[in-house]
Amino acid sequence: MHSLRLSAPLLLLLLAACQSVGPSTVPRDRAGYSDAIGDSWKRQMLLNIVKLRYADVPVFVEVGQVVAGYSLEASLNASHQFSAGVLLGDSTTFGATGKYTDRPTITYVPLTGGRFMQEMLTPIPPAAVFRAIQSGSAADAMLWLGVSSINGIRNVRSGPDGAEEPDPRFRRVALLMREAQLSGALGVRVLATGDGGAATIVAIRSGTASEQSRAGMQELRELLGLPAGQDEFPLVLGDIPRVPGELAVQSRTLLGILQVLALRVDVPPEHVAEGRASAGIAPVQDQFGRLHFRVAGSTAPPVDAAVAVPYRDSWFYIDDRDLGSKRAFALIMMLFTLANTGTESSLPVLTIPTN
Repeated sequence: MHSLRLSAPLLLLLLAACQSVGPSTVPRDRAGYSDAIGDSWKRQMLLNIVKLRYADVPVFVEVGQVVAGYSLEASLNASHQFSAGVLLGDSTTFGATGKYTDRPTITYVPLTGGRFMQEMLTPIPPAAVFRAIQSGSAADAMLWLGVSSINGIRNVRSGPDGAEEPDPRFRRVALLMREAQLSGALGVRVLATGDGGAATIVAIRSGTASEQSRAGMQELRELLGLPAGQDEFPLVLGDIPRVPGELAVQSRTLLGILQVLALRVDVPPEHVAEGRASAGIAPVQDQFGRLHFRVAGSTAPPVDAAVAVPYRDSWFYIDDRDLGSKRAFALIMMLFTLANTGTESSLPVLTIPTN
């Protein structure tokens, strides 16, 4: 009878040991690691923006690989001893042990050498900027953040002594591009070339536009020096067009974008007066808040921040209620993705072996 009673818990333990740990961890770990990697990426980006305001060296460290290993071990033992004596009687003992191990291994890869040159100091392809516009990103915000000049009209720049004010015409060009985008007059298409390559063509069409839109597009053509009778313009990387009818766009590097954003970090005035940080620039904002970016500063940890980092005994953060700044910050994250022309092997890999 004793052996029959012992077989029931033993059978339950054996059934539990046959269950796989892996499937139950996927929903939890996939979301958990995704949130953790995303949050750390945002904090690293914000910290580097703040560092550049203080002429500090930005450092980028990527998550190279995530390996999470789980093991579940269990054992059960039981014994029964019969005694011939009346006083001692029979004795039964049970024993059970269990062990659960979670051993994640995360590798980090610093961005240095050739990869730093390729990803941080190479201009974003102008075609990538205009394709993002074609897919729905606001044209004025994309041009403000990702372009340093268009047909010789210069955007704001970050120089050794601080900000260099933009050409007032650049903001007007950006807003007119947005109007053309909203009216459907702005388009992008790719043409095959004779050498097997591809050319990106930017189209500014006014045939079906309203009278007000046609007036805006005529002003846009005049500002950019584009021929009046031409609707399609080859997109090239450069400060100025080589021939009439080209749309020459000098796009920014990722480092250049961060330097411009660093001009809009609220640093203590005494840090600028003492030469610890460079002078900034007043925030620019349109009626929709797309061109706005501000990193606030405080001496105490913020209570309502979308992302925050400590630096030099201060806290720097983007307010969670500042929708314009959050949009601009999300846009810079997207531009980093557009500029990443490396192999897919650099992406984080999550491997979960189970025992």
